[in-house]
Amino acid sequence: MIKITLPDGSIKEFESAVTPLEVAKSISEGLARNTISAIVNGTQVEITTPITTDSTVQLLTWNDDLGKKAFWHSSAHLLAQAIMEFYPEAKLTIGPAIEQGFYYDVDFGDEVLSEKYFEKIEKKMLENAKKNSTFSLYPVSKADALKEYADNPYKTELISNLNDGEITFCTHDNFTDLCRGGHIPATGIVKAAKVLNAAGAYWRGDEKNKQLTRVYGITFPKQKDLTEYLERLEEAKRRDHRKLGKELGIFAFSEKVGAGLPLWLPKGTALRKKLEDFLSAAQKKSGYEFVMTPHIGAKELYVTSGHWDKYGADSFQPIKTPNEGEEFMLKPMNCPHHCEIYKVGQWSYKDLPKRFAEFGTVYRYEQSGELHGLTRVRGFTQDDAHIFCTPDQLMAEFENVIDLTLYVFKSLGFEDFVTQVSLRDPENKEKYIGSDENWKKAEDAIIEAAKKKNLNYVIEYGEAAFYGPKLDFMVKDALGRKWQLGTIQVDYNLPERFDLTYIGSDNEKHRPVMIHRAPFGSMERFIAILLENTAGDFPLWLAPDQFTILPISEKYTDYAKKVSQLLENHDICGLIDERNEKTGRKIRDAELQKLPFMLIVGENEEENGTISVRRRGEGDLGTMTVDDFITYFKKEAKITN
Repeated sequence: MIKITLPDGSIKEFESAVTPLEVAKSISEGLARNTISAIVNGTQVEITTPITTDSTVQLLTWNDDLGKKAFWHSSAHLLAQAIMEFYPEAKLTIGPAIEQGFYYDVDFGDEVLSEKYFEKIEKKMLENAKKNSTFSLYPVSKADALKEYADNPYKTELISNLNDGEITFCTHDNFTDLCRGGHIPATGIVKAAKVLNAAGAYWRGDEKNKQLTRVYGITFPKQKDLTEYLERLEEAKRRDHRKLGKELGIFAFSEKVGAGLPLWLPKGTALRKKLEDFLSAAQKKSGYEFVMTPHIGAKELYVTSGHWDKYGADSFQPIKTPNEGEEFMLKPMNCPHHCEIYKVGQWSYKDLPKRFAEFGTVYRYEQSGELHGLTRVRGFTQDDAHIFCTPDQLMAEFENVIDLTLYVFKSLGFEDFVTQVSLRDPENKEKYIGSDENWKKAEDAIIEAAKKKNLNYVIEYGEAAFYGPKLDFMVKDALGRKWQLGTIQVDYNLPERFDLTYIGSDNEKHRPVMIHRAPFGSMERFIAILLENTAGDFPLWLAPDQFTILPISEKYTDYAKKVSQLLENHDICGLIDERNEKTGRKIRDAELQKLPFMLIVGENEEENGTISVRRRGEGDLGTMTVDDFITYFKKEAKITN
């Protein structure tokens, strides 16, 4: 008798070997029709895979993220099959599912994949899908696998790193590929396909290797789903922070300054300043002390912290000084500096917790192909803070940081997010520093805090920082892609490496616990997602320019300046449009620049000490005195939480 345990804890018994499909049929025919993949004992498999021992089984449909993963992984095979029909000399490499669709990296040799062939490839994918071929996974010996791919150096490299018993091929229709499995039952489920774009990508992400062509695609079980996705894609293009950042004058990049190093323009700087002021005020109320640290640090600092051992080879290389053997590094993290700030003092348990906060700019080398607007850069500013507390204070401090992060998200309209408990990989512990005991304490603390705060969280193994587990806040953008913004981390390890202590009530030295936290994550990525979520229509309190004054002729410029000064005295910031243009044109331009208020002044307004007020998206609000407008503005600009 084989016992199958389902996610809800219920158990089904079968007399002999059973497949996930048969498990689904035992529940309902409808579920069986919709099941496209399964998780058996933690591994994703085909629904025809025999289960011969007691197992845990999760049945997956298109509505499950892992169901989509199987659907899109299988579709990558369809893409590769179609490419080989048009480009028989091409060499395939890898083709994984990603968060939205899939890609396949291909070496096209001397040929170039032209966009004009995208539609042909899509049609060929659907033509092959209609054959309703099943995906057949079978083991292959290492020798036979190497023989099969003797003319493909990429597959050969992958196979060379595997052992006999670890190699499987997958065949559907007339196409075979090296593959680990996790497919949908048959190709006929795929009803809609789109080749999205092609871009350069280095083999295995290494700039020293050959550049391949990465072909991106997406598929759906219904044409309607693809149509809706393409509509969202167009909306995402309209909201692309790179486009909006340029149009609204928020930030720019310069080849002469360097790739991945954003330049903040006056409006972008004003936006950043308002965000910093907002968080600084909240932190001050929560007992944080503000510190500042240099942009560089001695290499030995990062050797002590462990960052050099983990990231040194892939970071900006050390800066040498005229003194022999003296090396500095661009700061990759703020935490080692804050540890040294803690060591300046001699602390008692009565002094803790110590909460050091800094908007600290850090530098990390990202390959040029990985850079993307503000979401992935080489220099970025973290709203960083490190809390040094006693073990007894850990839970309360962690919960307070959760509250602060939720306050930030709610104030800025981030409602579509999930929390992720990022733990270390139990099968690959050498990636991390510290003892099993400290890791267990830290991981248990995060999970307990997430439960106490009733967070909707998922657990992801292998996503922890090298020094401790994390609670990450994953926010969705306009396309539904997830981005990590806020993060909170528990760390027992850096206090040991830096020999941090405090005097306890027993008058003995004890080791503090360290909490790393950044509600924004980085100012750059946060502003990128904020731009896309708001389409540049920032909350009124946050808008870089909150009004523009439109004199109907140059005769009223002096009055416009007087009004502007009165508003500036109340911390309401804006500008005056002194161009020799018609008022209607000025209004249209202000709307395009997403300026919240247009204040029109002319003869009547000057005589009566008033302004004619228009609000973006609402139109004419009528005539007000400047004092009445200030009262109205402050009410509207209040931060909601």
